[in-house]
Amino acid sequence: MKTIQELKTRIKELSQQAVEFSRKASEVCLSDRQQAKYFRQQAREASKRAQVLIQELKCQ
Repeated sequence: MKTIQELKTRIKELSQQAVEFSRKASEVCLSDRQQAKYFRQQAREASKRAQVLIQELKCQ
């Protein structure tokens, strides 16, 4: 089990990843739809992982 500080740090990292992937998807959406789809998928996955850690943090 991770410490509270480790969870908070990882949540912050995953949230930043989600934002970055979302930003990249917006940048390439007109030129490369497949790449934009990939970036959106990565953003969703990072966001889901962050939500799982948030729930774990709430339980502690």
